[in-house]
Amino acid sequence: MTNNEIVHGFDDEKDESLKINLQKVDGIEGCLILSLVGYIDTYNSHYFQKRIARAVDSGFIKLIFHCGGLNYVSSTGIGSFTSFLKSVKPRGGDLVLVEIQSKVYEVFQLLGFSQFFNIKDNLDDAIGFFRRGSADPTALFPKIFACPICSKKLKAVKAGRFRCSECKTILAIDNAGQVFLG
Repeated sequence: MTNNEIVHGFDDEKDESLKINLQKVDGIEGCLILSLVGYIDTYNSHYFQKRIARAVDSGFIKLIFHCGGLNYVSSTGIGSFTSFLKSVKPRGGDLVLVEIQSKVYEVFQLLGFSQFFNIKDNLDDAIGFFRRGSADPTALFPKIFACPICSKKLKAVKAGRFRCSECKTILAIDNAGQVFLG
């Protein structure tokens, strides 16, 4: 099945610096594997965002980004992943990153974003994440985690927004226990 058969018009625009191949996940409604090859930086992040927005608008809200062929991601690229997460979460979706190369993962860690994303070792684990569905939110709280900015240990008793007691950064935690800035 071609990309355009999965998401109408997906390949209408191309960028040689980033190739995206789509694959539906059988048995999980709205789940899509996006295999990335190349890099994501300031110059091609708009292209990347438009392609993914097209997939989300087509009803794919459970996104698995296969990052094994992704050899570089700038802070702008990480911002793209954050915006995807913000667009699918309110629709009941989520995203998972798999097989991230160590040099790319370092950028996620340096910018404090590695704990915001579901990161799995392989496709089977990522698909399993979506097959299991969301866990009971009450089982996740209270949740103890480190502030992504200052590393202060914090405790959230329920989903919502709050401020770090140490650095005063505004944080949000969703029903799945994921922490976000702002």
